[in-house]
Amino acid sequence: MSDTAERHPFLTGLSKHRGAPATCLVIFGASGDLTARKLLPALFNLGVDNLLPARFTLIGFGRKPIPDDEFRSVTVKEISKFSRRPFNDAIWKRVEADTHYQSGGYDDPASFEALKARIDSLQAAAGQEFQLVFYISTPPGVFADIITNLGAVGLASRALGTDRETKVIIEKPFGKDLSTARELNAVITRHFEERQVYRIDHYLGKETVQDLLVLRFANAIFEPLWNRNYVDHVQITVAEELGVGTRGGYYDTSGATRDMLQNHTMQLLALTAMEPPVSLDGEAIRDEKVKLLKAIRPLSLDADNPDFVRARYEEGLVGGDKVPGYTQEKDIPADSSTETYCALRFNINNWRWAGVPFYMRSGKRMARRVTEIAIQFKPPVGGLFDSDTRYDLAPNRLVIQIQPDEGTTLTLNSKVPGLEPRTQPVKMSFRYATTYGSDTPEAYERLILDCMVGDRTLFIRGDEAENSWKIFTPLLDHWKAAGREGLETYPAGSWGPVAADRLLGSRGHAWRNAGM
Repeated sequence: MSDTAERHPFLTGLSKHRGAPATCLVIFGASGDLTARKLLPALFNLGVDNLLPARFTLIGFGRKPIPDDEFRSVTVKEISKFSRRPFNDAIWKRVEADTHYQSGGYDDPASFEALKARIDSLQAAAGQEFQLVFYISTPPGVFADIITNLGAVGLASRALGTDRETKVIIEKPFGKDLSTARELNAVITRHFEERQVYRIDHYLGKETVQDLLVLRFANAIFEPLWNRNYVDHVQITVAEELGVGTRGGYYDTSGATRDMLQNHTMQLLALTAMEPPVSLDGEAIRDEKVKLLKAIRPLSLDADNPDFVRARYEEGLVGGDKVPGYTQEKDIPADSSTETYCALRFNINNWRWAGVPFYMRSGKRMARRVTEIAIQFKPPVGGLFDSDTRYDLAPNRLVIQIQPDEGTTLTLNSKVPGLEPRTQPVKMSFRYATTYGSDTPEAYERLILDCMVGDRTLFIRGDEAENSWKIFTPLLDHWKAAGREGLETYPAGSWGPVAADRLLGSRGHAWRNAGM
């Protein structure tokens, strides 16, 4: 048995098509909440599944000086608390020696020189060169500093052009508007090639989101109907029961539109509406997403018929408990004009979707936590059953549930058994947990693994981020100029403001609330 197999026997059954070279992963923001709740558990579960590289080294990087042993102890506690699988001490003991911590300032070049020296020392001890993966899990204000310092000390260009070239993972937000997104991209491209950059949106790692491509392009019954001739409209909902909690200070500078719609929800729209890619190659898929974003018409900001509704929650009942309104939350100023809810109406200017509205909404303190895509089809031509009240008919609707109950539901109309001719809607449902079991990999497991093996399919390209901001920046500028004017309200625990119903009602549509 090789030295690697002796040190990491649980990593020897690597999937042949998913293997990555010897890798050193550096997490900037190692003491942060994302690292504790998602990143460390994801790495542990990749190890359990034999999907980490045979040689894997982890370095946590943060401002606070922490000895290696203390960082290892903290890592054990966080994995034990947040992993989807029970902590396994035998597995941990085999990787413990390759877990380290490096302290330093994100804006301090000397700290990055020290990081480089630490990596070189670990490589020398291992007797082989590592693929370097830098995960930036910090507040966005230091993104540029970290990227610049990685470039300045030569870590960004390490092994460039080989299978061990450096990669960098960047968490959202990718700017806060078009100009800041361009500024961030300019910093990135000064030090990294685009192929080295993995802008992460964890929604793209969810199983049901990935299944969109299979649902559309591997089932002949759907793709021929996936166009303006058969689709009446599309609704995308990302609803949360929770309020802002302890994130008030951050959230008030962001709001629902920046926090959820511009990134997560636009990814769902792009995958739902894009043209078929020429192949499953990551760049081919990302090309089609960019084309789709470019085809979206500018949002109408006309006061008489706008394509948007914004609102914030007021005091109400959630799960039977009374909860405060947004401006009563911690760290929220009384005169805040930040929206906790936004609904939008998009029109896509291409042959496939001309005339088909795409509705999108996201909000906090809503009636239920749910993320879904609902494709509603047009009624049958002729209306054979329309003239008789005995026929209870519903539109055919395909609903892709992304969370919390992952699966797909198709609504059809069926005859009710009996001598009297009656009909009623029925649902055909598929649930991931029922078919495949409940132990589904977390999104971050898939995305970290994809980065290590060099698969960029589920990551966001620089031009994609900019084209999304082109759509949203005029809207955000309009709201900034308007202040609180036009800001609607809705009671916590509801499905949002009445104005959002009018947004759909003007086209003869209604939000899909009752069926959720």
